[in-house]
Amino acid sequence: MRPIAPAPLLAAGLTVLASAFVAGTTLLAKMLGTGTLGPALNPLQVSQGRFVFAFAALLIGAAVLRPRFTAPAWPMHVLRVFFGWGGVSFMFAAAAFIPLSDATAISFLNPVVAMLLAIPLLGETVGRVRIAAALIAVAGALILLRPTPEAFQPAALLALGAALFLGSELIVLKRLSGREGPLQILLVNNLIGMGISSAAAALVWQMPTPAQWAALAGVGGLMVSAQICFIHAIARADASFVSPFWYVTLVFASLYDFAVFRVVPDGISVLGAVVIVAGAGLLAWRQARLGRGRESAAAPLPGAVPPQRDSRESR
Repeated sequence: MRPIAPAPLLAAGLTVLASAFVAGTTLLAKMLGTGTLGPALNPLQVSQGRFVFAFAALLIGAAVLRPRFTAPAWPMHVLRVFFGWGGVSFMFAAAAFIPLSDATAISFLNPVVAMLLAIPLLGETVGRVRIAAALIAVAGALILLRPTPEAFQPAALLALGAALFLGSELIVLKRLSGREGPLQILLVNNLIGMGISSAAAALVWQMPTPAQWAALAGVGGLMVSAQICFIHAIARADASFVSPFWYVTLVFASLYDFAVFRVVPDGISVLGAVVIVAGAGLLAWRQARLGRGRESAAAPLPGAVPPQRDSRESR
């Protein structure tokens, strides 16, 4: 296969577009979970829709592209999907109760979770810079939790749960992405996810309205579109260049929340988001420095962005 020519501006545009799509999935989940489009759907049913429609879109893509597949590492896929499904379900639940900007910002703690898990599971060592970055991001999360009796947001703990699950998913994905291609990973991920989410959704399932069916299809379609955009982005520019543009997701989440629900982030939300992004950004910057300085057989620092020039990373 011919190498893809670097195109930083295109990569930045694709990452911003992916951010808009990801924020869109959270907006649709909030609309489905708050009764905006009909009787409120349980987050487990919204997660099911995300996997079912994403798998259908990927299956069509695979039929057209006809990629070469290898034998999947099923145990790793199942573990990865379990964490991904849990993270998505917690995220969709949080979006129904707190501002989208808060839920999105707290979920950005997933690189911190992954970094901490990488120490015992991947044998990584963590220096002072990365420890400082983790503490900064955690401080931002505490700000968004508003830990006072008068202002505490219990639902923010759902977003924190999403970060824990998604960070764990990144650890498994680091192992998996070096063995299989991106389309295969996405297909197997959504196939297993469809089974797990359908079993869980059967306990709470209710017939969606026509508008809710459309929104569920939108959640799956937007998620796949975001994955495709980001894979193409990191094939055209270094992750260290692309990663800052990923945080535009917060801007889109705030804009969507205002446009549909008239929610305006307050000063605490803005401060907490800025602190979390600063910590996560410092992690990404440090990993970029480490990546340029040496080649390592160990998996790279897990984070919100894939390793440099590795188009096999997916979400």
